[in-house]
Amino acid sequence: MLQGTHDARAKVTNVKTILTAPGGIDLVVVKVETNQPGLYGLGCATFTQRIYGVEAAIENYMKPFLIGKDPSRIEDIWQSACVSGYWRSGPIMNNALSGIDMALWDIKGKLAGMPVYELLGGKCRDGIPLYRHADGEDEFAVEDNIHALMAEGYQYVRCQMGMYGGAGTDDMKLIATQYAKAKNIQPKRSPRTRTPGIYFDPEAYVKSVPRLFDHLRNKLGFGIEFIHDVHERVTPIAAVQLAKNLEQYHLFYLEDPVAPENIEWLKIMRQQTSTPISMGELFTNVNEYKSLIINQQIDYIRCHVSTIGGITPAKKLATLSEMCGVRTAWHGPGDISPIGVAANLHLDMSSTNFGIQEITPMNDQLREVFSGCPEIDNGYAYLSDKPGLGIDIDEEKAKQYPCQGGIPSWTMARTPDGTASRP
Repeated sequence: MLQGTHDARAKVTNVKTILTAPGGIDLVVVKVETNQPGLYGLGCATFTQRIYGVEAAIENYMKPFLIGKDPSRIEDIWQSACVSGYWRSGPIMNNALSGIDMALWDIKGKLAGMPVYELLGGKCRDGIPLYRHADGEDEFAVEDNIHALMAEGYQYVRCQMGMYGGAGTDDMKLIATQYAKAKNIQPKRSPRTRTPGIYFDPEAYVKSVPRLFDHLRNKLGFGIEFIHDVHERVTPIAAVQLAKNLEQYHLFYLEDPVAPENIEWLKIMRQQTSTPISMGELFTNVNEYKSLIINQQIDYIRCHVSTIGGITPAKKLATLSEMCGVRTAWHGPGDISPIGVAANLHLDMSSTNFGIQEITPMNDQLREVFSGCPEIDNGYAYLSDKPGLGIDIDEEKAKQYPCQGGIPSWTMARTPDGTASRP
C-alpha cells in the first residue's frame, strides 16, 4: 500500500507480542497488523520486571479487544480499552495499553505519510537536547566521566556517586552497566546476620551529595547543567534538607526526592527551597500528576510514557503542564525499547514546554534488531522524516536475544539494619 493512502476499510487483524533482550535488558514490543498489505504498527510495552504479565495482558485481553477495529480511531480505542477491565490503571495493563497506543500512532503516521510529531502539531525545535548519566566511586571519578560526556557534546549531565544511594550496582538489567559503590560513603554497621539485598545508608548518602556538587561546581563551573536522582531513597524531611543544601549549586533539577506515597511533602519542599523538582517516573495514572502540576509543586513531569498508557495520555499531560508553567522530562532508561525512545522524542519534538530528554546509549545489538534508531550527535537527538514512529524490528534477529525474566536484584534495597526500602 502506498504511504499516505487512506483506506477506510483498514482493520486490525492480529496483535503480536515480541519479547527480546538485545541490550541485555528484557523488552516487550507490540506489533499491530492490519488487513492492508505491509501496514502494521509497533509499540513499546516494556515493564522489565513483569514482562510475562504484560505479555499475558496483551495476548489474553488487548488482542481480542482490538481485532476487527479501525486502527485510525486511536482516542476511542484508548478510552474504551482503559475501562474495559472496569478497574483502571496499573503498570501491567497500562504497558499493554501503551504498546497498542504507540502502534496505532505508528499506523496513523504511515497512513498519513508523516512522522508522528507532525500529527501532534509539528516541530517545536530543530534538535532535542539530551542528558546522559555520569557515575563514579568518588567525586573525582564522577568529574572524569562528566569531562568525557562534555567532550561528546553533552550540556546536561545526571551526576550520581555509587548509583542510587551510594550502593553501586552489579545488576546489568538496570542500565546494562556496572557501577562501583561510593568509597567515601561509610555505611553504618549491620546486625550480625544480614538478610540478602542491596544495602545502602540513606543518612550517609544524603550527606555526601552536597559534597559531590561542591566539588563539581568548583572544578567545572556553572556552564554545564547538573541533575541528581534521589530515587526516593531518603525520608521526606531529609529530602527537604537536601533540596535546601543543594540550592547554591543550581541544579537543573532534583529528581524523585520523595516516594509517590509521600507527594504531600512536595508542598513543604516548594515553600522551603527554589531547587527545581522533577517527579513522577513511578506514577501509573495521569491523575497522579494533576494536583502537582496545577499547584506548581513540581517543575518537570518525569514520566515513563509506557506506564501511563502511551502517547495519547502523555500528549494531554504535556499540554496541561504547558498551561501551568511545568516542563517535560520523559523517562529514558535502558529498560525501554528503541520504539519507546522514539515515542519520547516525537513528544519532545512537538511539545513547546519540552524541558530535557534522558537518553541511554544503544549498543550494536539493539541497533541491529531495531532499524531506524534516532541519530545522536553532539548532545542532541534527531528524528528521521520517516512516516510513523520511524522504527522497525527484525523479528528473526530479535529471537537471537531471548529474555531472561526473573526479578532484578537492584530492586531488593535494604537499609543497614536490614529493613526493606524503596529502590
